[in-house]
Amino acid sequence: MTPDVLSQSEIDSLLSALTSGSMDLESMTQDTGEYKIKVYDFKRPDKFSKDQLRAIQMIHESFARQLSTVMSTLIRSIVSAEVASVDQLAYEEFLNSLVQPTVIGTLEMHPFNGNALIEMNPNLVFSIIERLLGGKGEFTGKARELTDIEKTVIERVLMRMLELLEESWSTVVDVRFRFESMESNPFFVQICPPRDMVLLVIMKLKVGEVEGMISLCIPYFLMEPMVDKLSSQQWFVSTSRKNEAGVRENLLKTLDRVKVPLGLELGHTILSLADVYGLQTGDVIRLDETVDNPVDVRVGNYVRFKAKPGTVNGRLAAEVTEIVQVEESLDAEGGRN
Repeated sequence: MTPDVLSQSEIDSLLSALTSGSMDLESMTQDTGEYKIKVYDFKRPDKFSKDQLRAIQMIHESFARQLSTVMSTLIRSIVSAEVASVDQLAYEEFLNSLVQPTVIGTLEMHPFNGNALIEMNPNLVFSIIERLLGGKGEFTGKARELTDIEKTVIERVLMRMLELLEESWSTVVDVRFRFESMESNPFFVQICPPRDMVLLVIMKLKVGEVEGMISLCIPYFLMEPMVDKLSSQQWFVSTSRKNEAGVRENLLKTLDRVKVPLGLELGHTILSLADVYGLQTGDVIRLDETVDNPVDVRVGNYVRFKAKPGTVNGRLAAEVTEIVQVEESLDAEGGRN
């Protein structure tokens, strides 16, 4: 059935009638009793709104940026990651899309009761293992199951990924991912009934010249308790609040993990080059300081503490007796130089 097309004269008559008030516009727009029909697939019911899927995508875009940086450092190669798609589908559709054998990690999501999955393309996995074990990261062989050593190597990579994933999700909800087990056959992993809907996030990871996909599969019943918090607006608000209130804490937490060299200077003396060449085992070098003088404790290249040397349980030790201010330390270093 083709719709009627109005002529120009009919359009002019309609406009003049509306302008004169002889035709009521409200009566034309009233409900005629006809219902609009929307197609709905009961096999694939929509559990997430478009706004919620957008929020999930932004969470994992943040994860992808962190993953690119951390993985590049970890395997000493250029790594790029990006979100390929965020979708909702039946669990059996996800299983049917996987190759066999593959690498599937079963994850726990605390504090929720249930499991999620993370799947990595075998070519990508073998390329990462090759890089970590000192190779060039090239894999041209046939996909196979991992050996015990290879499983241990890739488990450490997966656990590092989960730490970054937790950090990205923390902007919206507090959830902790824990690695549970690894499987190669997709059909041996049943985290929910085949017809249940799952959230599927697919990321494209490129390691050197090797590309592969990483899939994160989370059943809807795990997402349901936090689905109300998933919105793009909530993500922006949480991110802004975290940036304002948590920058100092995150910076201090990062600095606390920095390792610095710590050394004690028992004393100083000046020897001629001939004396140094003539030193033998058992020779005694006389220092300018006495045993009663405090020794300098250096953090990096600067003196930060004064201490008294001694032993504790038969091991060499030093008891801090004074904290050297930064200005004093810099003046002392300048005078020494």
